[in-house]
Amino acid sequence: MSSETTKRLIAAVIFVLAAAFTASAVPSTEIAWVTALLFLTIYLFVFEIVGVDVAAISIMVLLGITSLFAPIMGLEAGLVDTRHLFDGFASNAVMSIIAVMIIGAGLDRTGIMSKVAAFILKSGGSSETRIIPIISGTVAIISSFMQNVGAAALFLPVVSRISARSGLPMSRLLMPMGFCAILGGTVTMVGSSPLILLNDLILTSNKALPADQQMETWGLFSVTPIGLALVATGILYFILAGRFVLPAQAKDDANGTSATHTMSYFRDVYGFDYDMYEVVVPDDSPMVGKLLDDIEHSHRIRVIAALRGNDDLRIGPGGLARDVGIEAGTVLGILAAPKNVKRLVEEYGLELRESLDTFSESLAATKAGIAEVVIPPGSKLIGKSARDVWMRKTYGIAMVSMHRGGETLREGDGIRDMPLQAGDTLVVHTSWDALSRLENDRNFVVVTTEYPHEDLRPHKIGYALLFFSIALCMVLFTDLRLSVALLTGAMGMVLSGVLSIDEAYEAVSWKTVFLLASLIPLGLAVETSGTAKWIAEQVVGLVGGAEPWVIQASIAALATFFTLVMSNVGATVLLVPLAVNVAIQVGADPAIYALTVAIATSNSFLIPTHQVNALIMGPAGYRVPDFMKAGGVMTVLFLIVMMLMMNLVL
Repeated sequence: MSSETTKRLIAAVIFVLAAAFTASAVPSTEIAWVTALLFLTIYLFVFEIVGVDVAAISIMVLLGITSLFAPIMGLEAGLVDTRHLFDGFASNAVMSIIAVMIIGAGLDRTGIMSKVAAFILKSGGSSETRIIPIISGTVAIISSFMQNVGAAALFLPVVSRISARSGLPMSRLLMPMGFCAILGGTVTMVGSSPLILLNDLILTSNKALPADQQMETWGLFSVTPIGLALVATGILYFILAGRFVLPAQAKDDANGTSATHTMSYFRDVYGFDYDMYEVVVPDDSPMVGKLLDDIEHSHRIRVIAALRGNDDLRIGPGGLARDVGIEAGTVLGILAAPKNVKRLVEEYGLELRESLDTFSESLAATKAGIAEVVIPPGSKLIGKSARDVWMRKTYGIAMVSMHRGGETLREGDGIRDMPLQAGDTLVVHTSWDALSRLENDRNFVVVTTEYPHEDLRPHKIGYALLFFSIALCMVLFTDLRLSVALLTGAMGMVLSGVLSIDEAYEAVSWKTVFLLASLIPLGLAVETSGTAKWIAEQVVGLVGGAEPWVIQASIAALATFFTLVMSNVGATVLLVPLAVNVAIQVGADPAIYALTVAIATSNSFLIPTHQVNALIMGPAGYRVPDFMKAGGVMTVLFLIVMMLMMNLVL
């Protein structure tokens, strides 16, 4: 028996004993069964016996089956009415997530998110400690004025592109972004559903309070100092401790390879140590006035992109050719071995940049890379050389090496002057768009089939921005239900042709949808069975005689626990009246205790039950232990900073 299996068995025994003990102390059979299911859910999530979505669906099914076995279980009816068992799939939260995923995909398809990613990379470089604050801070500010899952979903494609271009795994970037999206919901009173709901709950509680105990409602920016402190804490936490708490694995795509790994693949297979470089030609360089053909062969380099002036970008079919002249100030994108680039820079007095700047977008791994193509027997190119057909200009492929008869020849070995033969394997640098066109060209057989196929529609950018703006305005300035407002934008993307309906379906992470929708019935059972109220009463009973700040901290911790197992709105509705009554009993300000509940329901980092955590789990390849490792510390920091700030500024 493996050590992992032993741990699971020991944990299972502990969970069973804990559930049995708790069940013996609860006031009703219904609460006992709900508590047992809560323990089972936590066990399945923590030890990942099955996938978290499978675990959630299984719990939902068990809740439904209780209707059949109610008499045997000692219940009058099932824990959840089967007529409402699948209400989660039509819930506001789940439909909103589906909509924001579609909207995010639409914005990405037009190239908007690509430009945002390029800007962030230009500002932050490829340093994790610089990129994380930029992404996380931006998402947090956006999240303070719109639903945090919406802000996170919009930046998901941005982070994906940054990951591909910087070489940083998504697992190092998505969790800080997701956590800060949640934290951003505490910056204003419209940043999260509990804070939006709070003033209504306060007014409702006022009806039962005497005149001298009436609570004032909170203003839009009343929580801003607290929220900003929490966001700053989250960013600093990941800057200082990210290397210890963030998983380092890079998530491969569905086919097992990633576009960012193409260079290393060809290094291993063909043995060349090429890399991409960017150089600038100064005004006084001897290279000014030369042609590309004058420098490539003699220095064993390959120019794959050139920018002359401010807007003359040469890349892809019809762009680069050997007769392109080099002007003062020209920026060249070069693929070559480091020693050859060094020799070129020294001879011509060029400026070698540390990383791609001008071409960070056009030569990103999501847009271009190294590929293999083979010359088939029926090709019209047989007997002609790459120079004869102007291969780089005509087809958009820059030949890096040629593999023929077991031998690999490279730039400088005369490969562009050699007549092509059937069976020649050409290693080329190309844009993925150009490679996609070659798949339909009978003169080539494209060997590299797993590469990003980006069907960008920049001509649809106006429609994408229009429907995104419409959805955003509906969210911010109307009382329309969030899901309806966002679906308006999503359907606008489809109807205007920004996305096809099939692309819209593909944009949705159905694992996320099933995870959240299947957990909603459990939250309903916790609330309607009286389990939540009983737990709250037990906690308050334990700390009732303590100092007011201890009681306040206990209420915050209780709200944190409830938001892990039920909706944050449900937790707020349940706990605010309780917190108000406790505050009055101990002589504290009831409005502050109510606010404590509404803020603490954003402290949801331990397990992926929050909408944002569920959203980022799949793309980054996170497991539940990853959330527990990073989220455990974040949960404690949240409580400490929240308590300190509330007692300092309120």
